[in-house]
Amino acid sequence: MMVQHSKLADILHNTRARSRIATSDIGTPIAVSNWLDMLPIAAAIFEFANGSANMISHNHLFEKMGLNSGKGKSPHHIELAAYIQAVAENEGAVRVFNWTAPDSISRRRFDITVAKHTVGGEQHAQYLLSFMDRTATAENELNMRREMMSDSLTGLANRSGFEEQIENSIEASLLACSAYKPKPKFAILSVDLSRFSQVNECAGAIVGDELIISVASRLRSSIRKHDLLARLGGNEFGIFVELCEGQEDASLIIERIEAAFANPYRLSQLETQVDAAMGVAIGTMGKDNAPNILRYAQIALKQAKQKNRTTVYEPSVLVQARRRFTLECDLRIAIAKDRLHLEYQPLIDLNSGQITGFEALARWNDPDRGNVSPVTFIPVAEECGLIVPLGRWAMHSAAKTLADWDSKAGRKLPLRVNVNLSAVQFVRDNIASVVEEAIRHTHIDGNCITLELTESVILSDPDRAIKVMQSLKNLDTSLAMDDFGTGYSNLAYLQKLPIDILKIDRSFVTKMLEDKDKVSIVRAVLSLADTLDMQTTAEGIESIELSHTLAALGCSHGQGFYFARPLSADKAYSYYQKQLSFI
Repeated sequence: MMVQHSKLADILHNTRARSRIATSDIGTPIAVSNWLDMLPIAAAIFEFANGSANMISHNHLFEKMGLNSGKGKSPHHIELAAYIQAVAENEGAVRVFNWTAPDSISRRRFDITVAKHTVGGEQHAQYLLSFMDRTATAENELNMRREMMSDSLTGLANRSGFEEQIENSIEASLLACSAYKPKPKFAILSVDLSRFSQVNECAGAIVGDELIISVASRLRSSIRKHDLLARLGGNEFGIFVELCEGQEDASLIIERIEAAFANPYRLSQLETQVDAAMGVAIGTMGKDNAPNILRYAQIALKQAKQKNRTTVYEPSVLVQARRRFTLECDLRIAIAKDRLHLEYQPLIDLNSGQITGFEALARWNDPDRGNVSPVTFIPVAEECGLIVPLGRWAMHSAAKTLADWDSKAGRKLPLRVNVNLSAVQFVRDNIASVVEEAIRHTHIDGNCITLELTESVILSDPDRAIKVMQSLKNLDTSLAMDDFGTGYSNLAYLQKLPIDILKIDRSFVTKMLEDKDKVSIVRAVLSLADTLDMQTTAEGIESIELSHTLAALGCSHGQGFYFARPLSADKAYSYYQKQLSFI
């Protein structure tokens, strides 16, 4: 920034000195020496001609701060001459420069204000240089920046510091490389401690911090001197590796890191075995953006947790992730704008052939995507938390549809509507209050609702699951175990659960007549249900032969394309009324 001034005194910072200088005669060198000593900061007068700067006067603070050579010139007059020249090229200009004294052991830093002033009839212009020592401020800023870029617990770089270190390392490597060689590659590894939360829960945060410090120490000893290690946050570490010998370097580092977790960690209060998941992404220096490669490594880490093995990032994974994110955004809008609807598949009594109810199935017809399969959008809804509002909407919509059917018929119909409950919603939501509100709002009876749950609802907290199920039973609803046989059924808990219906998964029913093993599995499930006094429903019935065989084996209900595909609410009601006309 340049500011025009008519008087030299206008650039001075001290008001009191400014007023004293204003009454002084600054036309002679002696007078200049007098008022220079009045300044509260180091200052000197330079004369500049032909690209050379000569100091003609200075104050005592200038010499006290070691800025004077003792021979009438600053020891750094060559550098200072460049600043003076910059001002000399702009008539009447005042400029401020940041300057570090190069020969100072402490590398002191100054703000130099350079002002131009022509003295009387002097042939050459003179320049006032005032020096504001900002070394302490600069060191404080440096220390603050260092703290902001590092992890206080381990002393390692944090995420921001890690990205900066990577950029500096890549820049240095590119400068060292010959222009004729191919650009070197690098790898970023994201390492996550698998059992860290358990240590925190069992032994407390202090022991958890001790574990983090111990892991950091082992990781530091597992990498090379020029590799970079950082704590990205929580229980996640990042490692930057230059692949001097190609991807073999990455393989060796991975082996050494895996070895770092082979032995138990001995902490002050316990000894524990800690496992780690690792995601790896590889990039090319000068071509790939380091923060992006770090992000790819974290995407690979997520896959590594699912696969239970170290995973290297593949571009197709990012494409899938973007599709899922876009789908999530569209689904969020669809739920907010009520663009989803329910379809109803009939549930048939296999002995009498009568309709006893319908299963409500969520459907999404997007204006741009067309019909989106529940197999596609339900997992996305569970992952991002949209399953809670989606599940509430399904419960209220199904109850309202049943109430509308009763209103059309002019009586309470002997029908049940089955509504699916996600395991995620079962854990996160107050299911009992949602069901109770739906029943109360639509004025239907609780015994008209059957809630379908999967086996996974009891895996994380069986005791809580039993309590929630019992609260649902108190509303007079029925409970069905959906997809039975495909999960990890705990028979000890199964007999304790207030389950009314076991639904046999379609994977056992489809082509059952062609596979004796499937027949044996179905017969075993039917026998178990009979022992526990539960009803059964077979899914995926697509032929009359399957229907008759299941009925003969003792299955009480069935559903499938043989009877009807999922129908809109109006068509489902018409389907039921049409069947009544044949009775």
